Amino acid sequence: MTPINTTMNLRDWLLLLILSLLWGGSFFFIEVALQSFAPFTLVAVRVALAALALWLVVSLTGLAVPKSAEVWLAFLIMGLLNNAVPFGLIVWGQTHIASGVASILNATTPLFAVVVAGFFLPDEQATPLKFAGVFIGLFGVALMIGLSSFGGDQHLLAQLAILGAACSYAVAGVYGRRFRRLGVSSIVTAAGQVTGSALIMLPLALFIDGAGVYVSASLTSWLALVSLALVCTALAYVIYFRLLASAGATNLLLVTLLVPISAILLGWLFLNESLGWNHALGIGCIAIGLSCIDGRLWRRRNAVGLQPR
Repeated sequence: MTPINTTMNLRDWLLLLILSLLWGGSFFFIEVALQSFAPFTLVAVRVALAALALWLVVSLTGLAVPKSAEVWLAFLIMGLLNNAVPFGLIVWGQTHIASGVASILNATTPLFAVVVAGFFLPDEQATPLKFAGVFIGLFGVALMIGLSSFGGDQHLLAQLAILGAACSYAVAGVYGRRFRRLGVSSIVTAAGQVTGSALIMLPLALFIDGAGVYVSASLTSWLALVSLALVCTALAYVIYFRLLASAGATNLLLVTLLVPISAILLGWLFLNESLGWNHALGIGCIAIGLSCIDGRLWRRRNAVGLQPR
């Protein structure tokens, strides 16, 4: 098996940036869709539509559908870890704390990934430089959203729920490495994972939210939800699993630090939202953090410093 690139190449970085744009742009579609859909229903329809779209692509491209029980069990577990559990925890958490605080807490995913991958993946061992990069990146995220978001009225359990979601994402990133060993393509893996999520979320949404919302939802909300499912979920997860196979869990989950940048920049470009000094400084900190986790620039700098003069 070809080893992963613990130092990402140009293609990996471009895919990571595209993924951050897709997930950063999803905030707009979620905001529009929530005008008609309850949170659990939104999640269930999102993953179900994404699953249908991805299986259509699998059929049109002639890719083999896995028949192994081991693979389908892995799909279900991945859907649980990467969608059902974190989505549920985040939805519940955000009913008690501000979305800005939730975003900062969710951006701790790379920190959990460095720790989890260091324990379970021999080719993704944690280093002091990686830990430094994660903390610098998190500081940048906090600067962009604003440290004033951390008021004294936040509920501890809600904050722990968001941290639990971030931990679940990190575990999912490490667990998802097995699909490369099983020889499952990125498109089939994406289709199987959202199918596992749909099997969990659809009955849960029907039980909690009921079915009437599907009929009463506006056309605008449906268009937003379809865009969220096809672009920000189906396409995004194809990129996600391709990156996971080539760059590893630790590098892939850097996207959670990039998503706030893309969300702020998209709002500035298309929604006339302001871009303050804290945003620029935060972006700079995140860039430094990413370079530490990637490590290439710092190794080159040390190599130059060790040369005889």
